[in-house]
Amino acid sequence: MDHPPLPSTESAVTAVREIADAYGLTMTVVHDIGADQTSRRSSAALFKATDPDGSLPHEAFIDLPGRPTVSVRLYPDDDALITVDGVEFHDVPRDQVPAFLRSVYGGSAHVKARVFPPGYRLSVPLPGDETYRERVPALTLTPWLSSILRA
Repeated sequence: MDHPPLPSTESAVTAVREIADAYGLTMTVVHDIGADQTSRRSSAALFKATDPDGSLPHEAFIDLPGRPTVSVRLYPDDDALITVDGVEFHDVPRDQVPAFLRSVYGGSAHVKARVFPPGYRLSVPLPGDETYRERVPALTLTPWLSSILRA
């Protein structure tokens, strides 16, 4: 399924804000604007303050407290790091962040247990055939992760 394009960090923040409002969540956002503020930059040339299109790089950190705790770091390179109850999902395309959050808060995300080798994986299915999976260390299985456990 096609996700609506989010051409900028600010458009992604707006999309996350709409999801937070829909699920009754509070949200805090910290904006890092400028070459000296962003944590990584691959789109600009070395020793340049602006990107090739003349804009300043813009990064945002979004915190969604509650159950589960979710944080989203939006990078200027069109991707994001999403952390769900301590489980990190790296390199999620910025356009897929809203669908990812809808899956988590809508009840589609689940933890799958494996007997051999023993372990857990948090699976976040998106519309279409995309699913993000990350390993959950057994000692960090939170009450929310335990509540969505499937055998």
